[in-house]
Amino acid sequence: MGRLASNRFWRDRTVLVTGSSGFLGQRLSKTLSRMGAKVVGIDVREPEEFSFDRLATAPKILRTKGDVLDGRLLAKTLRKHSIETVFHLAAQSIVERANENPSGAFDVNVRGTLAVLEACRNSPSVELVQSSSDHVYGECSDGPATEDREFRSLYPYDVSKSCADMITRSYSVTYGMRAAITRCANIYGEGDLNWSRVVPGTIRAILEGRIPVIRSDGEFVRDYIYVEDAVSAYLTLAEKLAADSDLSGEAFNFSNGHPLKVIDVVNKVSRLMGSYAKPTILNEASNEIRCLSISPAKAKRSLGWEARFSMDEGVERTIRFYEEFLGEQTGKSNRQM
Repeated sequence: MGRLASNRFWRDRTVLVTGSSGFLGQRLSKTLSRMGAKVVGIDVREPEEFSFDRLATAPKILRTKGDVLDGRLLAKTLRKHSIETVFHLAAQSIVERANENPSGAFDVNVRGTLAVLEACRNSPSVELVQSSSDHVYGECSDGPATEDREFRSLYPYDVSKSCADMITRSYSVTYGMRAAITRCANIYGEGDLNWSRVVPGTIRAILEGRIPVIRSDGEFVRDYIYVEDAVSAYLTLAEKLAADSDLSGEAFNFSNGHPLKVIDVVNKVSRLMGSYAKPTILNEASNEIRCLSISPAKAKRSLGWEARFSMDEGVERTIRFYEEFLGEQTGKSNRQM
């Protein structure tokens, strides 16, 4: 059983979450709020732009509409609220979008991270957890990547995350900042409204009576992590970082440790939903990593963290949510007609 976050640590702690209106940002912000933290969120999107009200609306969260590239806003926010912990999640995280608009991805993922680091550098008491990605490792066909493996990233999204990762480590070493890095596998779970991702996209297709679609040839390999485990990973790392300055500059992989082919994920979702429709394979994916596999052993060894949910458990919980959520959306549409 994985380590659970400490309510005592987070109670009355002032926390800034960048990208607070995103899939993970909403879950992390709401969890922190429930644990008694004073949460400030910054995002370019207004909270109401997300229709997922049950996760987007959390008590005691002060949300600010603003760009993570705005260094003055970041510095003002840190000072005004006496922020103690920063979770930097704001990013352009869609691989296909980064391929189409690389300058946008580099702006947000690299310059945005630099702006956050500069703001934190001028607030010495702040601790930072930086969101990187397993994509920094590039191709992992030679086995699960450990944190000391060299980066082999090639494509825009992957390289942008590698740059942000390295800049964070640079600031930690050069300026003595308390900053640590998460490298998470593909996060899935309730509240992800990016239907191009394999888990929510497959669930939605089946619920709507359509054949699931796979953009690639189905043989791409990915590691996965359920959203509650991802939230636990961020909280655990922040708590450990506050207690142990030796973790500054360290990076940690977080996954369930069981990589799967995309076709196997689609088939798993279909089986758990009682559907056996054969997916349509487009084989259109290009400029993407074929095999991503990471080892979470360091996180277990150094942080006492491990995934609590198997893929089946996480997918089952996710299916139940979308059955209710999409049913409500259909009901709303019918009432508006």
